Amino acid sequence: METYHIGKTRSVCIYILAALFLFYEMALQVSPSVMTNDLMKSFGVGAQGLGIMAAFYFYSYTIMQLPAGLLFDRYGPRKLITLASIVCALGAFFFAMTHSAVYASLGRFLMGFGSSFAFIGVLTVAARFFRPFLFAFLVGIAQFLAAFGAMGGELPLAYFVNHFGWKEVMVFLGVIGLVIGLVSFFVIRDFKSKDQQLHHHENKQPIFASIAGILKSSQNAFIAIYAFALWAPVAIFAALWGIPYLMERYGISNTRAAFACGMIWLGIAITSPFIGWLSDYLGKRKGLLVFCASLGFLSTCIFLYVPEISFTLCLLLLFLFGVASSGQILSFALVKDNNRPSDMSAAVGFNNMAVVIGGALFQPLVGILLGVFWDGKMRGSIPIYSIQNFHISLSLVPICFFIGTIAALFLIKETNCKPKFDQYSDHLM
Repeated sequence: METYHIGKTRSVCIYILAALFLFYEMALQVSPSVMTNDLMKSFGVGAQGLGIMAAFYFYSYTIMQLPAGLLFDRYGPRKLITLASIVCALGAFFFAMTHSAVYASLGRFLMGFGSSFAFIGVLTVAARFFRPFLFAFLVGIAQFLAAFGAMGGELPLAYFVNHFGWKEVMVFLGVIGLVIGLVSFFVIRDFKSKDQQLHHHENKQPIFASIAGILKSSQNAFIAIYAFALWAPVAIFAALWGIPYLMERYGISNTRAAFACGMIWLGIAITSPFIGWLSDYLGKRKGLLVFCASLGFLSTCIFLYVPEISFTLCLLLLFLFGVASSGQILSFALVKDNNRPSDMSAAVGFNNMAVVIGGALFQPLVGILLGVFWDGKMRGSIPIYSIQNFHISLSLVPICFFIGTIAALFLIKETNCKPKFDQYSDHLM
């Protein structure tokens, strides 16, 4: 791998560019949520078919998390982020230009494949180019940008879809991906200090030994359960089914429903940098984990099951939903606390696999449940699902937060923000 000794300005530029790719990836991830009716009409599918089509993004994203982490441990971010951006762009073009649900699913698969390198890339850059005490804060900043990317994939895209059409919007997103890939190739550099190179050489293990060590740790498994439980509700509601649910519940347009779902992303965006900083400031992780999971359980139970919730109160509860979900970023700080630096990217990949598998499993499951309890009503060629139907299907949201609360209370150990293994930081910011 190429090695460069770079200054603070270049390190910041590389971090910003890696975070920009994450911003872009999140817009791709949630884009179907503002196109649900258009996609069902264009491809002739119902909720089950749409859920499966959207979830193809998460299938490739999920299976690539460990390989992506291992690749970042052995190669630099420059080539990987460049190629990943281009693959995302190709997937967006493919999705926009097909008339087949099967080929559209393939386009989503390609987008997910390229996007699987985004979050790990940001965390790898943060770990390699910056001092360890900044890691949780930088993860929070990355999540802040990712949340705004998701907001950009809902509210503004809803406007553009209404005015230009969903296919034209996907072509535009493809062009953005190509631009990010081109800039990444010329700006990003792979870097290790001499001490880090020696450390990496001395601790480098065969791939299967690295994976075995990560999987053997019960703490890695418990942290992954928590990460899964706090992000699966976002994948279910904010990334796909929230907008059609809100449109039906309040009789509003997709742009207004996208604004409401944007409150979840706003809660994530505002809270993520703060909670990472607060955890490091307090020197504690566990209490914040419990608070976030229990807040998510309470807010979503009230939102879904208390009748006659006003739209204003709905916005507040969705914001608290986002605040609660931001707790999953602390799982990555715990991963860094519990794993060797030489295995960090692979361990992050394993944890991020747990984060995104919720979309792979639950987006289609909610669609299947909607189809099972559907009463047969149609609006034109589009199936209409009742509020009661949605409430049954979306019960997965508070259930996940409840599981996260149990994991935080009884399974995850406090690390006091101290790494179990030596952290090398020579030449870092």
